[in-house]
Amino acid sequence: MAPVPHGHVTLAQVAQRAGVSAQSVSNALNNPDRLAPETRKRILAAVEELGYEPNLSARALRNRSSSLIAFKMRPSRPDKASLLMDDFLYVLNAAAVEAGYHLILCHAEDGPAGEIKAYRDLLKKTSIDAFVLAETHHNDDRVAALRSWGVPFASFGRSWDGDDSLAWVDVDGRAGTRAATDHVAAQGHTRIGHLGWLAESELGQDRRAGWLDACRERKLETDLQAAVVDSLEAGCQAAHRMLDASRPATALVCASDTLALGVMRALHERGLRPGVDVAITGYDDSPTAALVSPGLTTLRQPIDEVGRQLIQAIDNLMAGDPRTPQHVLLAPELVVRGSSLPGPRPRTS
Repeated sequence: MAPVPHGHVTLAQVAQRAGVSAQSVSNALNNPDRLAPETRKRILAAVEELGYEPNLSARALRNRSSSLIAFKMRPSRPDKASLLMDDFLYVLNAAAVEAGYHLILCHAEDGPAGEIKAYRDLLKKTSIDAFVLAETHHNDDRVAALRSWGVPFASFGRSWDGDDSLAWVDVDGRAGTRAATDHVAAQGHTRIGHLGWLAESELGQDRRAGWLDACRERKLETDLQAAVVDSLEAGCQAAHRMLDASRPATALVCASDTLALGVMRALHERGLRPGVDVAITGYDDSPTAALVSPGLTTLRQPIDEVGRQLIQAIDNLMAGDPRTPQHVLLAPELVVRGSSLPGPRPRTS
């Protein structure tokens, strides 16, 4: 008998040991009804003897039968208030289980290249049916990679390149910040500033556009705006600069709760009162938003529905649904609290 080969055992080596063709080995593993029982028994004995490990990911790409959906999760940052992605992970997993799938998390180094490498490694080692992406952006290399591999995927975040062939679910940030700006304008504010993210953030630009829409409709000036990294300290420092303007803002619409809480810190340092002296709104309805005093007016994303719709999109792709890929744009909910409403004023008599 020939010696057992060392290292990675190939399908061809199994075929040689069993005295059959490579196609017969493939049939024994994937389509056993095509072989005579004795032939299949001989092949499986060779598989066990040689320690052959079939490429499960390749089989999954053909059969779509693993029921595994992969998602790359970023760790929470201590300087960010939002736990949105933690909530998203919970509801995505619940929706996946309800639909008969299992969600697995993958770790990757920062940046698209690291994420693509993690996807490739996962597909080599694990049977994956589909991927869920998040934090989409222009010229997203992850999309090109998954397409080239023929792996189904859907994203939390729209295609910023206008690619209608992608399946996505998103929340309308533009409509959300417009609603927040409309709200503070209804309180009588005319100097409404915007504190947003850096220009390379498509999501941040979308939210800024809603503030611009509302201000331009009312013919309000739009000179009070700043773009910073999403951190408490950056929000605080930007608020100080905007409040030092010759005609300072009386209301600040922020792209995140993290930035809004930084603004609240700046007001505290100046002895100013949120909602009374300066109105503030955030975005994401983080747990902290309801705990601070006054409570932070913010926008709540319908994360439960995002999770359900994403799994439905994956399910449609897995079933080979011939309809146009799913595009779902959901509306956020404005949650009004004290940071944007005038509080009780001290008596003057």
